[in-house]
Amino acid sequence: MLKFLSFGSGSSGNCYLLYTDTDCLMIDCGVGIRSLKKHFHNYGLQLNMVHNVLITHDHADHVKSVGSISGDLQLPVYSTEEVHKGISQNWCVRRKVDPQYVRNLKKGEEVGIGEFKVTPFEVPHDSTDCVGYSIENDGIRFTLITDCGHITDEIARFISISNFLVIEANHEPEKLAAGPYPRHLKERISGPNGHLSNEACAKALVENASPALRHVWLCHLSDENNHPELAKKTIETVLRDSGIIIGKEFMLDVLKRKIPSEVYELYP
Repeated sequence: MLKFLSFGSGSSGNCYLLYTDTDCLMIDCGVGIRSLKKHFHNYGLQLNMVHNVLITHDHADHVKSVGSISGDLQLPVYSTEEVHKGISQNWCVRRKVDPQYVRNLKKGEEVGIGEFKVTPFEVPHDSTDCVGYSIENDGIRFTLITDCGHITDEIARFISISNFLVIEANHEPEKLAAGPYPRHLKERISGPNGHLSNEACAKALVENASPALRHVWLCHLSDENNHPELAKKTIETVLRDSGIIIGKEFMLDVLKRKIPSEVYELYP
């Protein structure tokens, strides 16, 4: 059985697990090592269940602990060559990924990683490089899209073939505009290489969700410019106005910034 678990989602640190009874992918590793060990213990899980790591991009909240996890557990770390270069130059990553564990992926090319078929695809964001992942296991398609400035045709296609989807709903534009951030940061966040708003996330779902979509999780919410209840209500309203009823067409949940999620079982 395929399962999904979030250990953190947002600028404080991102880390997700996608696992079966015999294999486990960690997606991003921006949560501190001590917190990760605590979370694994609290869930009755073992760190050595992780066999491979996928990285979306080189910002600290996604890679802070990847060198430590990889080195301690001798784990291959997969991402694009550009992302790996960015990690090696990121001063926030105190322990770098040992070259022997570096694995390069090419966007648009499916690769087998353990029990999973993984396809990285380009995501517009102001990092060295950024990818989302569409992952297939035993007929189930799981897709993760975070730190995304806007929805491209390729991203839309992967949404349309997903059974389970993690997608960014970073900010509410009115809160961002009225908030304390300096102008340049507001422009960065709302720009085409920044972060998806609640409305942009909702539009992506309205335009691309298929009848095969079972569950959506909203990720990477801003602490200053959003709120879990606001994000969920905004997106539910947009979807309802388009005839999509949450709980009928698919489920919708919000992943918390610092609080691990429940363990979700992903059925075909």
